[in-house]
Amino acid sequence: MNSIWKATTTAPHFPTQEGDVKTDVLIVGGGMAGILCAHMLEEAGASYVLVEADTVGGGVTGNTTAKITLQHGLLYDRLIRTVGTEKAHLYLDANRQALERYNALCNAVPCDFEKKDSFVYSVNDRKALEDELAALERLGCPVTFAERLPLPFSVAGAVRIPEQAQFHPLKFLYGIAKNLNILEHTKVLELSPDGARTNRGEIAAKSIIIATHFPILNKHGGYFLKLYQHRSYVLALEGAPDVDGMYVDEAQKGLSFRNHGNVLLLGGGSHRTGKKGGNWNELAGFARRHYPMAREVCRYAAQDCMSLDGIPYIGQYSKGTPDLYVATGFNKWGMTSSMVAAMMLTARILGKKTPYDALFSPDRSILHPQLLRNAGESLLGLLTPTAPRCPHLGCALHWNPHEHSWDCSCHGSRFAEDGQRIDNPATDDIKKPR
Repeated sequence: MNSIWKATTTAPHFPTQEGDVKTDVLIVGGGMAGILCAHMLEEAGASYVLVEADTVGGGVTGNTTAKITLQHGLLYDRLIRTVGTEKAHLYLDANRQALERYNALCNAVPCDFEKKDSFVYSVNDRKALEDELAALERLGCPVTFAERLPLPFSVAGAVRIPEQAQFHPLKFLYGIAKNLNILEHTKVLELSPDGARTNRGEIAAKSIIIATHFPILNKHGGYFLKLYQHRSYVLALEGAPDVDGMYVDEAQKGLSFRNHGNVLLLGGGSHRTGKKGGNWNELAGFARRHYPMAREVCRYAAQDCMSLDGIPYIGQYSKGTPDLYVATGFNKWGMTSSMVAAMMLTARILGKKTPYDALFSPDRSILHPQLLRNAGESLLGLLTPTAPRCPHLGCALHWNPHEHSWDCSCHGSRFAEDGQRIDNPATDDIKKPR
């Protein structure tokens, strides 16, 4: 069940740790955020090493829809109302800089990079679109209202931002990773103030960046309460129309559309990990009704870490860990958020501050309704008397018949039918379930 990206590129191979290692910066996690951190530290001439428990690009990055945009749903109107115009502008500016950085890097790395307009549409809520349009205009972002879209259903309209982008994420990732100091199949077993112990030896480091999608260290930061995980599904269809743009529904369970060459990527069917949802069945039904001549060439699923307030957590892991940093909670917008994280964390490692530090700080207020929902789900998972149990924090696992996996609704860990770990925050396999 490979993604379109994994099916159309070949992964490079990197060495495994041999003996103890000493470095200034240890990066844990070989996805987009970790690789971009390594790339920027390499450019700065800093001493670093990146370790990946499996293979580079083999996780969430390889299953993205790969949209590079500062338009993250109907976000900016909400940001203005909840954190104020100044912070909303900072969020916009951080993601604008991320887009510009991709523009520059993709000129040197063949990765099917294309400028495309981005659209957030609504099926029935025109007022929400008009409020978002007004918010973006207030923040000085070029934006227009679209009355009609080349989609096979009617909409109330869409908010359009021009000159955003899409690309092949693995061609890009492998292109910038090839000359970096990377160790694959090197799993961190324990972290300490002085570095880490891996399955291959010791790594001494002055600073550590955790870029493992969901943070793997539980005793600091409270990420098991501040985050939950959400799954969404993609069908790659040949013979479907070219929609010439990137489209996403403002509703969390809506559909997304973008093309890659002659293939339409239809996304949706989403749900909280461990819960029921539409999955590929919903997408296949839509394709049969609206694209009856299309042929499915592959299907895959993505998993996203969702923060309490819709803003990623980027910065110091917790108050008590001054040299430990984190990048997580990208809320389905991992491409631009990974670049923002790399720019911010590299600056911190080099002793600099950015205007965005307070906005993205993991130490900001957690007093949001989602916190209660996360806590309730965790309590339910702990009290549910089923086996097997998740090795992360002991919640009950639920059988997912569509993906043939054991899923945790508390924090989103997933395991294959034979018990092998698929998605973190769990770091260990489970015993083969009966």
